[in-house]
Amino acid sequence: MIEKLKEKVLNGGRISREEAFALAYAGPKNSLYKAAGEIRDRMVGKRFDTCSIINARSGRCSENCKWCAQSALFKTKIEEYELIDEETCLQMAKLNDEYGVDKFSFVTSGRALSDHNIDRICDYARKIKQHSGLHLCASMGLLTKKQLQKLKQAGITRYHCNLETAPAYFSHLCTSHTPAEKIETIRAAYEVGMEVCSGGIIGMGESLEDRIDLALTLRELNIKSIPMNILNPIPGTPLEGTPPLSDEEILTTIAVFRFIHPDAFLRFAGGRMLIAHLETEAIKAGINAAIVG
Repeated sequence: MIEKLKEKVLNGGRISREEAFALAYAGPKNSLYKAAGEIRDRMVGKRFDTCSIINARSGRCSENCKWCAQSALFKTKIEEYELIDEETCLQMAKLNDEYGVDKFSFVTSGRALSDHNIDRICDYARKIKQHSGLHLCASMGLLTKKQLQKLKQAGITRYHCNLETAPAYFSHLCTSHTPAEKIETIRAAYEVGMEVCSGGIIGMGESLEDRIDLALTLRELNIKSIPMNILNPIPGTPLEGTPPLSDEEILTTIAVFRFIHPDAFLRFAGGRMLIAHLETEAIKAGINAAIVG
């Protein structure tokens, strides 16, 4: 079955929800991982895409996402600041450019960045574009089309907005906003001509079926850059005691995502250091991008 579905994908077909479930439980697992890697090599090639992020605004978030240290509702003892200063931001961008990183992303805490701070970030972006070849990205919450247009005009060409988990499971983890609001932001980013990066976190108590439903939702949205975060249970958050996923669960999730997204960049992201022992196997199973630095 694994080989049959691999050939289906390589010939331009899409696997169904039922086929994705069957793959997730198929064995031997090494055959599944090998097939996923072959799909990646044939459909995308061996190029590895890199992106570095800067925490441009930290803490004080009004939202109640159970996994996140940035929420003002949880006592996580993180550093809090309104917006990073221009000099620090430009120095960080320059350093990443010198190291050959492909993309540089402004990441801010909060439901949505204020218009004032968006204007400041736009100034930073224009100066970075003047002095580097970096592609610029942003992750600033649930922005409006008008705000996204400002970012695009300043040279920020990709917007990041994680769906985080399957729409049906999302309310178990967050009730202060909805998957529909995230999807509205994603569609607005497309409308202003931006690329979109969107993925999720695995290991938050969701089922394997939930992970597949997340992958299928991302496919419906035509997402081509997919961060695959592994939950890092942060003390002070409601998920602090969550048990870790097994190595097999992680690799199986990556492989099935590759079958569903044959030509996407599947990106190592948060929690990467928790699976450092799995990096080689994860790349063989379909990973071809990473957040670095």
